[in-house]
Amino acid sequence: MDVRIGIKDSGRELAFETDQSSAEIEQAILGALNAGDKLVTFADNKGRKFVVPTASVAYLEIGVEEARRVGFIA
Repeated sequence: MDVRIGIKDSGRELAFETDQSSAEIEQAILGALNAGDKLVTFADNKGRKFVVPTASVAYLEIGVEEARRVGFIA
């Protein structure tokens, strides 16, 4: 699952791939925002962790869940 998080006042975005489902990612960010948490944590496929201040989140883009194709498409 590809995840991109836009950060306020920054020209760059945080982009990573994770094994979590889109529902889990969405619930993590919405839960943190609704609860008034100051930080939300994500983990990627490589074991890295990302701690993002909820006040700095501009947008969240979650990729589609689809198996990767192997081979050539005619």
